[in-house]
Amino acid sequence: MEHYLALRIGHSVPAVLLMLGLLAHIVIVWRAKGKKPEILQEKLYRTRVISLPVFTLLAVSVPITGWWMTHLSGLPLSQKWLMLSIALLPLIFIFGAFLYSNLSRWQLQLINKEPTRGRDQIFAVIWAVLILIVLLAISALMGAKPGFN
Repeated sequence: MEHYLALRIGHSVPAVLLMLGLLAHIVIVWRAKGKKPEILQEKLYRTRVISLPVFTLLAVSVPITGWWMTHLSGLPLSQKWLMLSIALLPLIFIFGAFLYSNLSRWQLQLINKEPTRGRDQIFAVIWAVLILIVLLAISALMGAKPGFN
């Protein structure tokens, strides 16, 4: 059963890191918004090129470890809580693609020294918050699952 406990930890840690990392980046970019455009451009670059790919790997690991966990515990994959959480998962990647596109456009405006539109900034926050809401919904569904050892 030690492998199962390690798998449960390996399933929970990426989900928590994903949520905390997303919250941290929302705060970091929001705080950098009022500073020099070069600082904001650097924050957007790091978020877009380093953090979003790491977040994508974390998000991809969650269904893999989740499937492995249900397989080892003997739970059928047809349970409602599991099907709903799996159905919500593609939304993370769709909203993530929109966030990536929005941050790229915002960064390009800063590089070209164009005036940034408030719409891009608002949509970046909206996409990040939507990702966070979907992650919380998936975590709530995982927490609502029937208890098993």
